[in-house]
Amino acid sequence: MAITIYDVAREANVSMATVSRVVNGNQNVKPATRKKVLDCIERLGYRPNAVARGLASKRTTTIGVIVPDMSKSYYAELSRGIADVATMYEYNIIISNSDKSTSREVELFEDHLGKQVDGLIFMSDSISPEVRAEMKTANVPIVLAGTLDFETNLPSVNIDHEQAAYDVVKKLIDNGHKRIAFVSGPFTRDINRVCKRVGYIRALEEAGMPIDESLIVETDNTYDDAYESWNVLGKLADHPTAVMTSSDEVAVGIMNGVRDEGLSIPDDVEIICFQHSILARIVRPQLSAIVVPLYDLGAVSMRLLTKLINEEEVEETEVILPYHLEERQSVK
Repeated sequence: MAITIYDVAREANVSMATVSRVVNGNQNVKPATRKKVLDCIERLGYRPNAVARGLASKRTTTIGVIVPDMSKSYYAELSRGIADVATMYEYNIIISNSDKSTSREVELFEDHLGKQVDGLIFMSDSISPEVRAEMKTANVPIVLAGTLDFETNLPSVNIDHEQAAYDVVKKLIDNGHKRIAFVSGPFTRDINRVCKRVGYIRALEEAGMPIDESLIVETDNTYDDAYESWNVLGKLADHPTAVMTSSDEVAVGIMNGVRDEGLSIPDDVEIICFQHSILARIVRPQLSAIVVPLYDLGAVSMRLLTKLINEEEVEETEVILPYHLEERQSVK
């Protein structure tokens, strides 16, 4: 049978309240008594019941994390930042995969809230009305990590995706390109439609260049779909000589499509992508990329959540982290 707080109290010949104070780090215990209790805890192998402690304190020290696709290096690195800060502040995390499904996201919200989590970190490129409804009724703090929502104004941590897209296209224009494509993930996602596409168009308009809709291609954000998208772009009478992609996986699909057509990167086509996960660095030629501080996105999101849970002072609930464009072998 599991050792209980009652067993420790009886063995140490103290009250259960004294054992509780020792376990919870209360300093109002005599050193000799503290040592006696700790010795009994070690000898008996007592482990405090986190559920019971949560019921008493109305806290479970558990955080729910909802991720679209844990197999993606983007979310893996972001989650590592969350996990490290959670450990630092003695929180446990429950990471769940939504598979980018609205119904699954709603199900996970209900599941995490049912587990009495102290807070939630939500990751997605956009928020559906169904998920938004769940957020409005949640009784715990929620932080959006790398996620945008223009309706709920929930606390969030991001980079300026629109400005980053503008910087990419401006760089390609400065390199002399007149035909610049934007190969994106789904435009149902706010980051792609509202931010990156807008930054792409703004840079072209400021340069006095026309907006050619045939150069704006929507994919399902996978390698295979991106590869096929070059078959469309490459067959244009005046095919693009530069491409901005919304992710590094999409960029690799474009890269291989270009090379399989017998063209060279960067001599014939230059490519710049977003994210800069390990994939951008292991391919050859290495991809130039907007370096999104993935670990920091997760770490700052978790720290912001701890402040909200503990009702600490928060200077800003919309945190914009710095990014930079790292030029590698896919541009001249």
